[in-house]
Amino acid sequence: MPTPVIQEEVTGCGIASVANIVGQSYADMKALANRLGIYATDKALWSDTQYVRRLLAQFGVKASAEEIAFSSWQELPDLALLAIKHHVEEGRNFWHWVVFTREEGQPLVLDSASYLPSNIRRDFDEMQPEWYIEVLCDELPDPVYQS
Repeated sequence: MPTPVIQEEVTGCGIASVANIVGQSYADMKALANRLGIYATDKALWSDTQYVRRLLAQFGVKASAEEIAFSSWQELPDLALLAIKHHVEEGRNFWHWVVFTREEGQPLVLDSASYLPSNIRRDFDEMQPEWYIEVLCDELPDPVYQS
């Protein structure tokens, strides 16, 4: 069973999600993010998709140009950044990043939140995604998540 990367800051879910996709540790991904001017203390990480796109691009990983409205778990691509826990604060959209993938054809979500009893989630009815960004690439570094 995989061991997902866990976020170390409240707003570190985007950094941890990209780390899960490209097989890096949180510390290494955070260091790269900081070199790019991306900081976990910035609440914009919860409300701007460009941060995760820039991090993915550093590994040659492309993402869909637009956010795609969630319709069903079955319709999701094999790998996607998923926006869950969507809410609005002071007129600004916020969400929590997670990674949707399939392992041997079975769907699962890698959720980096440190408070969860298990960071590998299959409680699909509880997550209520708003939209997703498809992760597009010919080949990802192994593993998709840190083991």
